[in-house]
Amino acid sequence: MSRIKYLIFVIITSFSVLIQAQNLVNEDLELLKLNLENLIVQSELEIDRGDYYNAKESLTKALAISEQLEDLQTQGVLHTKIARIEYTVENSDKAFLSLTKAAEIQREISDYANLAITYNMRGIVHSSKGEYQTALDYFTSAKTKFEEEDLERFLVDVNINEAKVYIKLKNYDEAKERLEQAIILANKYDLQKQLSTALIYNGTVMEKTDNIASAFENTEKGIEIATTNNISKNLMDGYLIMSNLYEKKKDYENANIFIKKHLKLTDSLLNITQDNFSPEKSAQLLKTYNQAERQELISQLSEADSDSNIARLTTILSIGLITILSLLTLSLYKNNNIRLKTNNMLYIKNDELIVAKEKAELASKTKANFLSTVTHELRTPLYAVTGLTNMLLDENPKPEQVQHLKSLKFSGEYLLTFINDILQINKIEANKVELDPEQFNLKNKVENVISALDNSAKTNNTQLHLNYEENLPESFVADQLKISQILINLIGNAIKFTKDGDIWVKISKLNQNNDQYTLRFEIADNGIGISKEKQEHMFESFSQGSIQINRKYGGTGLGLSIVKGLAEILKGKVYVKSELGKGSSFFFEIPLTYAPENVIKKEPNSHAKKIEALDLSNIKILVVEDNKINQMITKKILNKMNLTCDIVENGEDAVEHVKKTNYNVVLMDIHMPGISGIEATKIIRSFDKDLTIFALTAVTLEDKMQEFDEAGFTDIISKPFKQEDFEKKLYNALKKNQSTSQASVEE
Repeated sequence: MSRIKYLIFVIITSFSVLIQAQNLVNEDLELLKLNLENLIVQSELEIDRGDYYNAKESLTKALAISEQLEDLQTQGVLHTKIARIEYTVENSDKAFLSLTKAAEIQREISDYANLAITYNMRGIVHSSKGEYQTALDYFTSAKTKFEEEDLERFLVDVNINEAKVYIKLKNYDEAKERLEQAIILANKYDLQKQLSTALIYNGTVMEKTDNIASAFENTEKGIEIATTNNISKNLMDGYLIMSNLYEKKKDYENANIFIKKHLKLTDSLLNITQDNFSPEKSAQLLKTYNQAERQELISQLSEADSDSNIARLTTILSIGLITILSLLTLSLYKNNNIRLKTNNMLYIKNDELIVAKEKAELASKTKANFLSTVTHELRTPLYAVTGLTNMLLDENPKPEQVQHLKSLKFSGEYLLTFINDILQINKIEANKVELDPEQFNLKNKVENVISALDNSAKTNNTQLHLNYEENLPESFVADQLKISQILINLIGNAIKFTKDGDIWVKISKLNQNNDQYTLRFEIADNGIGISKEKQEHMFESFSQGSIQINRKYGGTGLGLSIVKGLAEILKGKVYVKSELGKGSSFFFEIPLTYAPENVIKKEPNSHAKKIEALDLSNIKILVVEDNKINQMITKKILNKMNLTCDIVENGEDAVEHVKKTNYNVVLMDIHMPGISGIEATKIIRSFDKDLTIFALTAVTLEDKMQEFDEAGFTDIISKPFKQEDFEKKLYNALKKNQSTSQASVEE
């Protein structure tokens, strides 16, 4: 019994010791964390006093503790804080090194909020070195990260930093825009220091753009907030701007008062900085002391020389030895510095590449999502527009309605082409857009374009005129859709900027070599015209005449960029002549090949007639489509060809219908509720390998072609489709299906 009691006593005692040991460990950890927090607070107080040397020492101690605690998040934050001090004492190389370490840690642990702060600091350092574009790139990355983390209040500092860069670049419009955003956010989150800074810098922008009244108003507000909150740096900047403003007003007395205030505050801040600037001051003192020691040693050795020749020799050897050691030390120091700078440069470049990669990935993802949405959301209603227009044209419309319907059809076809070109704008720049030459009547094509745009011109009380050179042939081989798009863009622009005027479309021959013609197209108007400085940028993407013009007339600024790209693809060129207030003339010159018109006769709806010649009594077609309007259009198109069809609204029902019924053709939409058309086709192919399945889709084919092939589609029909193409593919499928059936019967 006594042994059991003894064992129990030992167990209880051991357990108590373990608990006490664990408590001691926990107490040590808590003590380390408390010490870490105290050092960070102490460093902030030292920074406020301008004692940067001691502030860095406090942060270095804090970093050692955070490494002991394995607190990666705090390590990243401390590296950024140390970089800020290095930047303040004008040691950019060390600042870059600290920022690189911070970014590596923050990316490793996905601390994107603090990574954004690091990017912002990095932009500041690059800006101080005059690397403005790199700085703006880092500021953009910082804003992206803050927005992703829903940290809107932190955007204030980034906007102010961007504005400072734009001021240095003398881009005052961009600077003003960033500062206005900063002021709004600073007011929203009651950030008085940032509000003061933004107002004072806005005063600078107003002063640079000669908006003196607004400059006074903004600067005075900024100084008032800085005085209330004792923000010395802002007061110093504000006084200087006020002095400049009074000088511009020729009020030299007040200008002198404010420049004195500025100089007094500058001297005060400079004295504090000189007292506490950096450890370099201590290093300089140590160097001076060592030099004095060396001089004293040489002096003593010189005095000893008079005593004996041996002493003189010893002196010479000692001086020589000191010199050699000094040179060796200097060499080692320089080599170490070179290696440090080289490593630092590699770290910087690596960090910049990572930032660029992140930006590229984000841009690529955003672009892919946008293009996917635009493609599907615009092509689907276009299918309804073009389909209904074709039906109305085939249902004996009133004579006065025919021209309107043709214009509607033409506009729908143009809009589809326009969407395709927008989606392929990057291919235009990379010269990857393929030409689709066909024979067409050029004069008729231009007349159709003018007819389609005539209503828009009449709204502006503007007349459209066509001057087609006499004796110029009308039938050519070229990519007529791209020519149409150029004309529509240029004539549309002319209409937009011409009110109560005239627009002339002139087509003439520049030169001819046998059947090869070079034609000049001129679109001239007597509208508002374009200034000389704006003409240089007219064909750049998203370029507008000015902000005021954009607001008044609208537009994306893409039209002329596309015109230039298409003209170059057609092996031509485009240029403009204009005078402000007197109108503009846009020219594009392209080569075309003449071809006699009798070569291009074709039978309309020939495949529809061929389909009617087939035995359609047992033909069964399944339409899989969730859009009610598209269901109705597809059904009517098939009914016109004496074909009937069943309609289902989703992929699940399509699979069940194919299992129960022996269909000849399935027209399968891609995007549907439930399983997609691709998934439904894969399921059908698991039990029926031979069924003809057309992908009836509004998605971009270039991006999905491999996926369609893998799913097992027979062919693809892109919505909105040309009816002749649809009939041709349907005829070939039905003919093949009927031939297969007859062969089976004969066997």
